[in-house]
Amino acid sequence: MTRKISIFPLPEAILFPGLQLPLHIFEPRYRELVGSALAKDRLIGIIQPQTSVTNAPLYDVGCLGRIGDVEALEDGRYNIVLEGEARFRVLRELDVNTAFRQVEADLLEDPPEQFLASVERAGFEFEAKRFAAMQGYKVDWESVERLDDETLINGVAQIIPFDSAAKQALLEAPTLSDRCELMIQLMQFFALRDDDDEIVTLQ
Repeated sequence: MTRKISIFPLPEAILFPGLQLPLHIFEPRYRELVGSALAKDRLIGIIQPQTSVTNAPLYDVGCLGRIGDVEALEDGRYNIVLEGEARFRVLRELDVNTAFRQVEADLLEDPPEQFLASVERAGFEFEAKRFAAMQGYKVDWESVERLDDETLINGVAQIIPFDSAAKQALLEAPTLSDRCELMIQLMQFFALRDDDDEIVTLQ
């Protein structure tokens, strides 16, 4: 399905279908974006720019999110929670008069109810525990073990502190098993880095 999507380019941030992303909206063009979305279909596309410069080229894949909770502040800012609905692939950027950018994109259909093999799940949890220990994170592993495979893998991919290219690769992975395998590789690679190295990169 092809559709026009109003986008919020956000570096080092990705959203997956079925997950949530809280956002504080303060820039005037993105306040306009949220106001426009609230007046229409409440949909916003989250996608990463390839660099940090203004109007930088976009990565090919993002995620369409629907505004759920919203708090409109007196000075025009918003606190919102986006609920991921579907990944999309950009076909072209549109020439528009709005302050915010818009694209024409194809919505991507993800396989329904994806599951991991028990060995995949065990391997991921092992590397995740090692990665968390290295970072000094405190994790309720009993709660983690109760998560379904899709919520676990996509949830960690969304919040793990990798760089833009690595996070984009996770978003673009076609299946849950592919995403799980890639994240294991990234965490293993990070474990081998020197203390003075930057966080893992795929570039």
